[in-house]
Amino acid sequence: MIKIWFNALFYTMQNEGHTIDALLTKDGKIVAIGSYDELKAQADEQIDLQGAFVYPGFIDNHMHIIGQGEKLLRLDLSNTTSSENMMDLLLNAYSDLPEDEWFIGEGWDENNFPDKKIFTRYELDAVTDSPMLLKRTCWHAAIVNSKALELAGITKDTPDPDDGVIERDHTGEPTGLLKEGAMQRVLELLPNPTVAYVTKALETSVDHLLSVGLTGVVTDDLGYYGHYQTPLKAFNNVLGGDRKFRAHLLRHFSVFSELMEDHALYNTPWVEPGEMKFFIDGAFGGSTALLSEPYSDEPDNVGTTVLTDEELENHVKTARHYGEAVAIHVIGDLAVEKALDVIEKHPALTGKKDRLIHVILLREDLVERMQKLPIVLDIQPAFVPSDFPWVGERLGKDRLDWAYAWKKLLTKGFICGGGSDAPIEDPNPLLGIHAAITRRLSIEQHEGYLPDEKLSRYEAVQLFTSGAAATIDKADSRGRLSVGFDADFTILKEDIFTIEVDRITEVQVEKTIVAGEVMYRANT
Repeated sequence: MIKIWFNALFYTMQNEGHTIDALLTKDGKIVAIGSYDELKAQADEQIDLQGAFVYPGFIDNHMHIIGQGEKLLRLDLSNTTSSENMMDLLLNAYSDLPEDEWFIGEGWDENNFPDKKIFTRYELDAVTDSPMLLKRTCWHAAIVNSKALELAGITKDTPDPDDGVIERDHTGEPTGLLKEGAMQRVLELLPNPTVAYVTKALETSVDHLLSVGLTGVVTDDLGYYGHYQTPLKAFNNVLGGDRKFRAHLLRHFSVFSELMEDHALYNTPWVEPGEMKFFIDGAFGGSTALLSEPYSDEPDNVGTTVLTDEELENHVKTARHYGEAVAIHVIGDLAVEKALDVIEKHPALTGKKDRLIHVILLREDLVERMQKLPIVLDIQPAFVPSDFPWVGERLGKDRLDWAYAWKKLLTKGFICGGGSDAPIEDPNPLLGIHAAITRRLSIEQHEGYLPDEKLSRYEAVQLFTSGAAATIDKADSRGRLSVGFDADFTILKEDIFTIEVDRITEVQVEKTIVAGEVMYRANT
């Protein structure tokens, strides 16, 4: 069946400003592009797009897709704007929760509160007798109540783990705020999720992502839901068939060797294996990103490394043993330095590219080293309006020249893909595109944070199309409207290249097409 898609403006992303009037698809691929009059005779079916605007299918270059589904199913604290608002939500949630079940919420950010308040265990004790876990928006810290601390065996006498921090009051008692490895002690207590639970979270997430115009993601989920077969079965069962969506799976270091030894199967082309994933540091929100010089607002703190140098090297050596690349979470400049040290010592095999995730704080010397390596970069434009202005005080003005430096990285020729890190940020790609262009929220009226790093509209859209495709070695088959490419399209009601810039975040997704089939249609 050959379909012609017409009566729309198609942005091919082959080069800036290049458009076509129509295209033909067959068996999930684009087989011809051009004008309606030239192509219509070849078509078996005509699809009139009624004056819409068509872009290559948007790709989110870094997220946690099952975690995003959990966020949609759980108590979402990400939109709370005050500590009072957050407490109201807590008091009105899970009123009939049994005492032996966990009270879980996520997404809070004290930087959005006028009083910057972080609740203590004692305040959370007044909400529920159940063990409580509330993940911070960054996923690198959480607050818990006394019951959760008791179950985790965390007391006044418990030392901080090497890879984390137990915050304490003036008497030495844990306050309930746990960072990095300390938080993991509580996470390990949660019951292992079933395939049915993970499947529901994945289905919920995919349906939402399709509704915001995404056709695929790079995602980090293996290693967080019990045995790797639990999430992998969900991916293989959910994606494809009636729910077409593409997932490039990063493989967490904790399950990587087992996946390789078991010759794990992936439901290609919908589910494809990716690089070995691990973390070097934390995040700026909890002051756990690893810096070469102390935080400006905490002169005794340089952040937290979640790996020893020996563990870091062993991870890379393991990936190389199996002929694979690595994907490394690096936010602070010292984390980037450590990553470069080890991948320079143990280079990627020919044809492979290592992935650096976030790369928020860099230095000129690090960038020069990066340019000599086969790497791709995952960047999150939405982090800019989320992290500023408070992150400026945390880092100090002297370090901001290479902070969130998307424009300079593109100018230097790096392969960059745009992502949301959902559920950390909203996965709507239009929010990321707007943030890359303006460096602020749409409701704000100023020149943007670090405005020299603003991207053009074309560069911003590239991050979520051809750029993202290039990071997964799909530059020749995905991310553009071209013959032989996957027939993945994001169809919008308005033209994001020409409308007033602050309206980009409001544009309606008309349809989301994956492999030539409509996976989402607006209810209008």
